[in-house]
Amino acid sequence: MRKLWDFPGGIHPEENKHQSTGNGIQVPPLPEKLYVPLQQHIGAAAQVNVEPGDRVLKGQLLAAPEGRLSVAVHAPTSGTIDAITPHAVPHPSGMTDWCVVIRPDGTDSWAERQPVDDYHELDAPALLRLIRNAGIAGMGGAGFPTEIKLHPPVDDKVRTLILNGAECEPYITADDMLMRTRAREVVGGLEIMAYILEPEECIIGIEDNKPEAIAALRAAVEGTRIEVVVIPTKYPSGGEKQLIQILTGLEVPYQGIPADIGVMCQNVGTAAAVYRAIRHGEPLISRITTLTGEGLEQQTNIESLIGTPIGFLLDQYGFDPARTERLILGGPMMGFTLDNPDVPVIKTTNCVIAGSPREFPAPPPAQPCIRCSMCADSCPMELLPQQLFWFSQSQEFGKAEQHNLFDCIECGACSYVCPSSIPLVQYYRYSKGEIRKQREEQAKSDRARERFEARQARLERDQAEKEAKRKARAEAAAQAQAEKRAQAADTPNTGRQSASAAVQAALARKNASATESKPETAVSHAPTAPSLDELETNLTKAKAKLNTMQGLLKDAEAQGADTEKLARAVAKNQQRVDAAQQALDDASKANPTAKTVAESPIDTADEVPLETLQTNLEKARNKLDTMQSMLDEARQQGADNIEKLERAVSKNKQRVAVAEAALSERELNNASAPEANSKQESVPAVEMAELEDALTKAQAKLDNMQAMLDEATANGNDNVDKLTRAVAKNHDRVARAQAALDDARNPSSTSA
Repeated sequence: MRKLWDFPGGIHPEENKHQSTGNGIQVPPLPEKLYVPLQQHIGAAAQVNVEPGDRVLKGQLLAAPEGRLSVAVHAPTSGTIDAITPHAVPHPSGMTDWCVVIRPDGTDSWAERQPVDDYHELDAPALLRLIRNAGIAGMGGAGFPTEIKLHPPVDDKVRTLILNGAECEPYITADDMLMRTRAREVVGGLEIMAYILEPEECIIGIEDNKPEAIAALRAAVEGTRIEVVVIPTKYPSGGEKQLIQILTGLEVPYQGIPADIGVMCQNVGTAAAVYRAIRHGEPLISRITTLTGEGLEQQTNIESLIGTPIGFLLDQYGFDPARTERLILGGPMMGFTLDNPDVPVIKTTNCVIAGSPREFPAPPPAQPCIRCSMCADSCPMELLPQQLFWFSQSQEFGKAEQHNLFDCIECGACSYVCPSSIPLVQYYRYSKGEIRKQREEQAKSDRARERFEARQARLERDQAEKEAKRKARAEAAAQAQAEKRAQAADTPNTGRQSASAAVQAALARKNASATESKPETAVSHAPTAPSLDELETNLTKAKAKLNTMQGLLKDAEAQGADTEKLARAVAKNQQRVDAAQQALDDASKANPTAKTVAESPIDTADEVPLETLQTNLEKARNKLDTMQSMLDEARQQGADNIEKLERAVSKNKQRVAVAEAALSERELNNASAPEANSKQESVPAVEMAELEDALTKAQAKLDNMQAMLDEATANGNDNVDKLTRAVAKNHDRVARAQAALDDARNPSSTSA
């Protein structure tokens, strides 16, 4: 005789089990539609892999498990997928969830099954995969995935495997009838789980108020090492922690799991489902459910398909709303009121009670707590229910959690014995929900803070990298200038003197020419006409304003807004563009030799100091790096300003190209000026190298501008004309540089 222990607290409510055990297990007819929820378990919802209109077979996969903590869902019968839509599901809040709606075809045709005749030929991982693919979840509690539970932590060796057949809650007899009629399947499933876990002992715990089930189990375990242990009837002895304490004397640690003490507990319904999944290749598509209560003409147990509407089942067995005070899903102690009978049967639905007013009279109004301590005496977890009640009532959730609120198993014993009729369990459920909500909000806040800190670190890192690049470019430019100055210092005095003399002579000729061509008439004080540069600037601004107003008009038309004012604004801006274009054309005809900024973007470079041109180029490159970094970050985050940033990057590339061209022009002019004024004198080697370098830079600039022109032409950009003029100008610069170099190499030919 195995020694038994006791757990603290507990109660002995009226059982009311005999009403539903006299008719065996019946099979109801098929409903018109089955509503199969995608989440019938703890963890992530399964991911649907069928579509409306598909024909499915019985046992076919409807939704695959998503992630580690998830369970597959299968078709309970053959038929057609009618819809995938939100539908009411079993939950105290009356919530809806996604369901696959199946219209049965009545043939009940099975999909292909793969039974395993001898599970000993497979290893434990293979069996666990079959259990996972069969969609089995715990059928006696919260629906924890069985495959996960059968895979405990590596450090937790399971020494005792317990099968829970206590079924202690009043009215429920689903497990009792299963053990009476299918004891061999229950024992077979336990043997498969024992093969996976390799425990030292296997125990089936069952209350002494089930003599028929006890006899059937003892007959089924003959010749095995499985022990059937009969325990005293006491509520809630069917709780996992309580049953473990009764059979082993061990207590599950705070915030721990049974595997921490070398014990695992499974439900008898889960064991039977494991047996059918392995030996017959059948997924979990049905379960035994108790229909009881005086609101039904026939109280019985049925094997119902998953997804069958509960209202349909009640109608099959004589449901009378007039005799029913309330519908309860689950037992009277831990179940909840069912407001919508259209919710479907799921994998954890073990009982539906149509309670009459005599069985479940309306509860009297709650009275103040009288501190009688009856709730504390009945608590199987040795908590302080009255303290938890006060904290929950005053919303002091932190204090409630400190008093081990989450150790409460919500068995309802405290509410059952309370003489003040205080709904204690409802207060505890409310507090748990609020605490979980606060934890989720805190987790979201923490994630947002982590993302912000990561972004700040990335921006600082990018800024440091850009600063390092800028410093490197500045150092390289300074070194290049130092090298040029060193080369100039090494140039012979005669070369410098001849170059200087040539420059002085050229300046003298220029001044003389200017003096001769100066008009002797008085200066006119008439208003000065705008230059071509100013006219082109006005035209560019007018075009930009016109494009902006046209964009606003298109957006307003797309949104169906009033567009009359915007249409007038577009027309007015078009007139301004036409007027600016006409003024520019007239000025160009009157002075055909004048050049605009667009035609000679770098002609003014000779008037700007060399250091200023170098600074402008450095600033343009820094701006280009900044815009490129912003574009890369926007592409990574999928922002909506990518197109705008791409235009900004393209524009800054053009600015860098113009700045580089201006600097190259200055260096070319500095190198070729002496050569143009003293062609007959010998050219030093240093100046010859500078001329060659200037030609190379001019050719590179020409290639760069040609590439930009080709890209703009391919993309249809509006700056094609400007780039065309720039390419032509760079052709001229290359020709001048080549001519200067040729003259320097052959001074005699130029003098002849």
